[in-house]
Amino acid sequence: MNTTKTLLAALALSSAVFSAAVSPAFAVNELNTSPGLTTAGAPLALHGYDPVAYFTDAKPTIGNSKLVVANKGASYYFANQANLDIFKANPGKFEPQYGGYCAFGVSIGKKFDGDPNHWKIVDGKLYVNLNADIAEKFNADVPGALKKAEGNWPTIQDKAPTAL
Repeated sequence: MNTTKTLLAALALSSAVFSAAVSPAFAVNELNTSPGLTTAGAPLALHGYDPVAYFTDAKPTIGNSKLVVANKGASYYFANQANLDIFKANPGKFEPQYGGYCAFGVSIGKKFDGDPNHWKIVDGKLYVNLNADIAEKFNADVPGALKKAEGNWPTIQDKAPTAL
């Protein structure tokens, strides 16, 4: 009985400590991630798509949960070990812009979910958009949308999507 009480107390304490340690990290420089933690200890980015494959294969490719790397508070899955190694060598080159939020949404001061199937690489940077219709609007004036997004991002970056 004493062992059970001790175990329950330890679980409660570790849960409280873990919650306190993780929560503040997502209040600042918020990323568009799936809830819950991956085996790498961080929430999943890009809905599990391989960020390197956009550059090497020119298409969205679902990653493997066994090939995972945590970077800046987000976990990324990779289709193969080579892509994982490429990412680890230079993560900033492959991370989606605006924390993985919809690029067009950021251009209008909002944080919409970025769908990895609606993407574009511009000047060596990966941008995702909410859906096909929004991607079409983004593609109609990429330089204009990016100029607005770059102006808005510093203001909205640390705000929750529901606060915008």
